[in-house]
Amino acid sequence: MFKKILIANRGEIALRILRTCKEMGILTVAVYSTADRESLHVRFADEAVCIGPPPSRESYLSIPKIMAAVEITNADGVHPGYGFLSENADFAEVCGQYGTKFIGPSPDHLRRMGDKVTAKETMIKAKVPVIPGSDGLIEDIAAGQRTAKKIGFPIILKATAGGGGKGMRIVRAAEEFEEQWDAARQEAMASFGNDGMYIEKFIEEPRHIEFQIIGDQYGKVVHLSERDCSIQRRHQKLVEEAPSPFLTRSLRKKMGAAAVRAGKSIGYEGLGTVEFLVDKHHNFYFMEMNTRIQVEHPVTEEVIDHDLVKEQIKVAAGIKLSGDSYVPALHAIECRINAEDPYNNFRPSPGVITSFHSSKGHGVRVDTHVYAGYTVPPHYDSMIAKLICRAQTREECITKMSRALDEFVIEGIKTTIPFHKQLMQNEAFRKGDFNTGFMDTFELK
Repeated sequence: MFKKILIANRGEIALRILRTCKEMGILTVAVYSTADRESLHVRFADEAVCIGPPPSRESYLSIPKIMAAVEITNADGVHPGYGFLSENADFAEVCGQYGTKFIGPSPDHLRRMGDKVTAKETMIKAKVPVIPGSDGLIEDIAAGQRTAKKIGFPIILKATAGGGGKGMRIVRAAEEFEEQWDAARQEAMASFGNDGMYIEKFIEEPRHIEFQIIGDQYGKVVHLSERDCSIQRRHQKLVEEAPSPFLTRSLRKKMGAAAVRAGKSIGYEGLGTVEFLVDKHHNFYFMEMNTRIQVEHPVTEEVIDHDLVKEQIKVAAGIKLSGDSYVPALHAIECRINAEDPYNNFRPSPGVITSFHSSKGHGVRVDTHVYAGYTVPPHYDSMIAKLICRAQTREECITKMSRALDEFVIEGIKTTIPFHKQLMQNEAFRKGDFNTGFMDTFELK
């Protein structure tokens, strides 16, 4: 087992990892930018190292600075959390060169699953259903237009190095293709330094459903049930729940088997998420694989009663998995609380939190790094808390979430709490009748 783990991240996930490490008797090292000097993960870690100014590229994305912190603290493990360098194969490789265990997949797995074209080819070989699309990257606009015509509109343009909705454009007719092609490539180059594009059939009225998997170093891979992440805005998830109210027992079994097959096909090690689009006819298609812990992992933890960060660390330490795939008996919902103004097009709202009271009660969990007096910096993602509720049924869970949202008080900045309150009362949401286009018609009152 590890003696000391450096947490190469910030905010709530850094604090989340730190807590598990302490419970496992593992020493912790926090790294932080000058903007995060007063963050709780810095305060509670056994050691803390400042790695630079607020811009991510000069701190949390700087491999040399993080590895310098590893060296001076003699950490024998690095947990990357999510975002930042969590899926960076070069970072994982450098950790190995330093003799420090990267708590995640191998550099090879990160590269193979991080490139969407390669990931798709891998899934085809593993007999996992994939969305019809181009065979590899599109060479030029003319080739793209031919492929789009062959597949049939609507299609979606995607950046091969994409993520978070960047470099993606839906094209519904041939005359729109050139304009959307140029826009997608420009955004991809600006966001990832790579304007490689591929094309897929656009699945209308889809559900976004992902399966949590975990694999050990000895070839065993299991799934830990699914999460429905269909409530999203601009490809960014807002609410997640487990299990999905859309899946039947037989479809859950088929998708779970496909997710495990995906992991076994590459000998996957660590936590990962196999993401699918599911159409209204219950056809499912592989979308991508996230080779890290997810923001929404607490939803799964609440329905299977396991600490996923602990399992992640144990697997990285060479401990064999015990048990098999799970089918949850409970229901859980997570609302992402962002420092954004839902009445102003979800505009970011950094600033000082003047008052903070988190929800409590049976089956209520709050993962957060903020407190009264904390300054939400403008430099990073706007998520400041996750409110997770667990109950025997989905109906009870929604009722509990409504109560918990009423009790959650954050003053001094704007947050998405008012949006979530209205969502929990929305008739279509309560019936489970929604897809990824839900927010296109949702009206905030």
